[in-house]
Amino acid sequence: MRVATFIILLCMADNAQPSPPLRSFRNNPHDFSAEAVGGTVAAHPDAEWNPAGFIYQASPVVTDSGEPAVAVISGGGSGHEPMHSGFIGRGMLAAACPGHLFTSPNAVQIAEATAWADQGRGVLHVVKNYTGDVMNFSVACRMTPEVETATVVVKEDIATERGDEEGPGRRGTAATILVEKVAGAAARRGDDLETVREKAQWVADNSRSMAVALAPGYLPTSGRDTFDLDSGDMEVGVGIHGERGVAREKIKSARDIVEAILPGIVEALGLADGDEVVCLTNGLGGTTLLEIHLVFGEVLTWLAERGITVRRSLNGTFVTSVNMHGVSVTLTRCNDEIAELLDAPTAAPAWPAAIGTEATFAPAEMSFADKLPETGEENLWLTGFIKRAQAGVDDLTELDRIAGDGDFGANIDAAFGDIELPLRGRDGDILEGLAHRCLVRSGGTSGAVFGTLFTELSHAVEDRLTTESLAAGLNSAYEAIHELGGAEYGDKTMVDALYPAARALAGIDPGTPLEEAMAAAREAAVEGVAHTREISAKKGRASYLGESTKDVPDPGAIVVTWLLGSEDPVATHYTV
Repeated sequence: MRVATFIILLCMADNAQPSPPLRSFRNNPHDFSAEAVGGTVAAHPDAEWNPAGFIYQASPVVTDSGEPAVAVISGGGSGHEPMHSGFIGRGMLAAACPGHLFTSPNAVQIAEATAWADQGRGVLHVVKNYTGDVMNFSVACRMTPEVETATVVVKEDIATERGDEEGPGRRGTAATILVEKVAGAAARRGDDLETVREKAQWVADNSRSMAVALAPGYLPTSGRDTFDLDSGDMEVGVGIHGERGVAREKIKSARDIVEAILPGIVEALGLADGDEVVCLTNGLGGTTLLEIHLVFGEVLTWLAERGITVRRSLNGTFVTSVNMHGVSVTLTRCNDEIAELLDAPTAAPAWPAAIGTEATFAPAEMSFADKLPETGEENLWLTGFIKRAQAGVDDLTELDRIAGDGDFGANIDAAFGDIELPLRGRDGDILEGLAHRCLVRSGGTSGAVFGTLFTELSHAVEDRLTTESLAAGLNSAYEAIHELGGAEYGDKTMVDALYPAARALAGIDPGTPLEEAMAAAREAAVEGVAHTREISAKKGRASYLGESTKDVPDPGAIVVTWLLGSEDPVATHYTV
């Protein structure tokens, strides 16, 4: 019977200990596993809970032709989701046995699942090579002599590989889901138990993995990190049960990390030019998909340089260590049959609807025609502005992080960070080039607003900056930006510097020296920035943060002061 909450052996009490402030979603920690697994079952489209201690496929365990099929079951400690519960479904697992956090399921759970799963054609156990898992699955086999069983032990993590016979050997980690998929697809097409075991064993034997973590996981039951790791350090060779790695190093670039871990994987598999592989780039729970894809791109490049083809790929969060900020890379030899079994349809919700086929990697860089002039006299005004903008990116990022969404500095850097100084050419031409860069390379509001600012200034200035053209440009820029987004003075935006600057020059005598006009505009803009420290944002994403944006100057307004010649790093002596 489907239930969302229930009492099971999984809710045995954890030892009560004082813990740091809570930073996980939970009720009573004693009930965490039972309630979490209950929610998993409730969310699963084809799963039910058996009070004997396992999750099972609700639909019949049959072949494509509707005949009884070999059943594939697995299990392990909680904290690795979506493995194993997310891989229950037609074409993959018939049942999974969840244990406590990072603790193997017990033999009774597994025996009950084995007896339930048997459709008369036998049951395959897929077991990760951890002592508790191996022992309990072995005992379960002896407890169910009436069921024909076979076992595949997954042990592909090279971090724990030793040259001698001592110790448990390689751990079973992310390759487990590839083994489960191949086994489930073979069972679904009607293979007998020995054939299913043989296909699954081949995948297990021909897989190797390695993982790196930049931050530990966090246990919601105890409220503690799985290990201690200083900022700036990384653990190489971590396990999925929160184990520390086999080496601790300073954090490297993604390219250097891939360069460090792939040679061992390739050597362990004996891969050479012309070989084909499955690549599984897996997040360990706290890693963004952007980072996972970035690492995958580096893996593709490294393998391609050595003539190794990635025939199939999976990229995402599949086998976790609660919320560890880390990535594992798994390579598995691939042939036509393995590719076919991986491609076979499955109803398991955590398996991707489509997996990657052969691909090449290149950074998705946007190309554009840079309109900045390359010749002419050095432009002191705009060279000074770009110099200030390039130097101030970190300050802008921090200000926007405190009172916004943290992307403003990155947008300024995208537009101006790679400009080689000094700038040369006419004021109007350079302003047009800066406008184009903002519109093409900056994202969000920043690109549109500053692109408009520089466009209006370029139209007013044309050949060179004068008192009259500065006044006209600032005024038309204000009007255009106000019309664009509705921002007014006092909304805590760049308009809080732009509007006072334009007002300061309104009606100014065209004969006023440019230096004097610029100083007046700059003084008014700096006062406007100071005013933004006293108010809450009413426009932009910072407006969502309410009173928390007070005492933080608006970074966009600061950039306006830099355009007018302000040398103050953050215009109002604000310390970030």
